[in-house]
Amino acid sequence: MTKVFPNASFTVSDAISEKPPQCKLLPAAEAREEAILTVWKKSLLFNCNGFTVFDSRGDLVFRVDNYMEGNKGEILLMDASGNPLLTIRRKKMSLGDHWFVYEGETTVNPRFSVKKSVNILRNKCLAYVNNQRSNIMYEIEGSYSQRNCTVYDDKRRLVAEIKRKEAVGGVAFGTDVFRLIVRPDYITLESAMALLILLDQMFGSSKR
Repeated sequence: MTKVFPNASFTVSDAISEKPPQCKLLPAAEAREEAILTVWKKSLLFNCNGFTVFDSRGDLVFRVDNYMEGNKGEILLMDASGNPLLTIRRKKMSLGDHWFVYEGETTVNPRFSVKKSVNILRNKCLAYVNNQRSNIMYEIEGSYSQRNCTVYDDKRRLVAEIKRKEAVGGVAFGTDVFRLIVRPDYITLESAMALLILLDQMFGSSKR
């Protein structure tokens, strides 16, 4: 089967074996520049849902396995080795889509919260990201279904984007393979990935 990323060291057949490769996060020097990640909306584990994310060299960076299975209000973002980075949990008794993002596997003192905009038809903003004091940190605009989203900070600086992945060798990618472009000076890679996961929950095929 054609590899999602040409430099990746495994294909779908490797994922079926449930033995993901051991890879490292981006080096500090490279992480200071614009990071272009390839996102594959597929778990490494057989018969599971999730995401698999590669860096520009084809190395595995992030994993989301079996999310929304068994616990419909919690998602775990992991590094390449399966270590927990962020826990994403839906706010209980919320009238709309409202989620908290925590460090590691903790569920106290969230790093930030994300709430779906209630006026999408009148407002181009899809979701708001707030800090612990309820101040807006980021706003997300665009269309997730078209894989065309932008994330702006409170100073209206572009900090991350979701874009379609260009065709390789004449073979076009569908919406399950796309790019996440991150500017790490303004937002961490794992935070940007958490926003992508939540957009998928709010506007993608994962929405229930």
